[in-house]
Amino acid sequence: MKKFFQLEELGTTYRREFIGGLTTFLSMAYILIVNPITLSLQSVPDLPDAMRMDYGAVFTATALAAALGSIIMGVFAKYPIALAPGMGLNAFFAYTVVLTYGIPWETALTGVLFSGLIFILMTAVGLREKIINAIPAELKYAVAAGIGLFITFVGFQNAGIVVNNDAVLVGLGNLTSGNTLLAIFGLIITVIMMTRGINGGLFYGMVITSIVGMIVGLISPPTGVVDAVPSLAPTFGVAVENIFQSPAEVFTLQMLVIVLTFLFADFFDTAGTLLAVANQAGLMKEDKLPRAGKALLADSCGTVVGAVLGTSTTTSYIESSAGVAAGARSGLAAVVTGLFFLLSLFFFPLLQVITAPVTAPALIIVGALMVSALGKIEWTRFEIAVPAFLTVIAMPLTYSIATGIAIGFIFYPITMICKGRAKEIHPIMYGMFIIFVLYFIFLDK
Repeated sequence: MKKFFQLEELGTTYRREFIGGLTTFLSMAYILIVNPITLSLQSVPDLPDAMRMDYGAVFTATALAAALGSIIMGVFAKYPIALAPGMGLNAFFAYTVVLTYGIPWETALTGVLFSGLIFILMTAVGLREKIINAIPAELKYAVAAGIGLFITFVGFQNAGIVVNNDAVLVGLGNLTSGNTLLAIFGLIITVIMMTRGINGGLFYGMVITSIVGMIVGLISPPTGVVDAVPSLAPTFGVAVENIFQSPAEVFTLQMLVIVLTFLFADFFDTAGTLLAVANQAGLMKEDKLPRAGKALLADSCGTVVGAVLGTSTTTSYIESSAGVAAGARSGLAAVVTGLFFLLSLFFFPLLQVITAPVTAPALIIVGALMVSALGKIEWTRFEIAVPAFLTVIAMPLTYSIATGIAIGFIFYPITMICKGRAKEIHPIMYGMFIIFVLYFIFLDK
């Protein structure tokens, strides 16, 4: 094992890899709770059960997708990078595709599966890197920041801090409500720990908030600690079955845009995470990422596996940087993280006490971290600022990540052409322009 993972060559040890893998797990364990709550739309009352994914099945799918994805990355690509269903992508899946567009979650899972299969094909022929390079950096940053604002908005809603207001669309909620006060307490505690640089701050924040919630009677105590793993039956294989059962819902222009959105968002998440973590770990060689193809393929396989199991897009996690900071340098750390996700399957009853107000601070803080991408945009260039700004602001205001991307990708060629910079626009961007214009034309038809 030492030779396989090149521990001596990388200057690491079993102990450092174990601690690094555990640190990464603690830093991203919040997804075990946030993802089932998000995909089952628990924060949305009076919703038909048919629109909600089964909480237990999504929990199991989340843990298995994270475990298998991380192990594949560790063994195949040999990077200390863990995978799990991505934040932002799960919000797009639940709140935009299912809740706003009214598309059944079964069909949405098929969209995730298609995006994963396309990823694999594109990675195999080297096209994935070409498309990433074709999209201007400013729009990549804008998409990341826009998703961050969208996630934060969802977090404020789940906390009860932002509520519906018929006069002005949204307004301030009742800050004296028990659940809202609990969410605010969780936000303060988590911010303090994150500011102090405590690894796993998001996870620990939810644990502390849950305990306080039980003490004050806002959360029911767990019925147990260890129990049988929740069944995958409600979601397993549904993404594949739906292709044959509901082809009319799958092969539409709207689904094409949804699949493209999954593709774009995962593009940015994966590429940015791989480069950031590899650079932090000192694994870059001549400013290039060794085994980049294997790392991208591992990420793509994680998405396909997750879709078949029953969860939204699985992607590389920036929280892996916490494990690297703790000493991780090889794929063994990712394998350790994956094994901890497998172990977490048996603690489902304990994790059920973590409710939407408890996870709201994690959503708000993850959003704040993602919005840092705004600092990389050239705001002094009007032709860049307009499409970037429209991309960012449209996501939370229209409650749709897809709409934000579409608007930005439409305005970018327009402003660039008017500025006399048409030659700088990649042909792929013109293709995207046409696709998104057609998307708006046929959106309500």
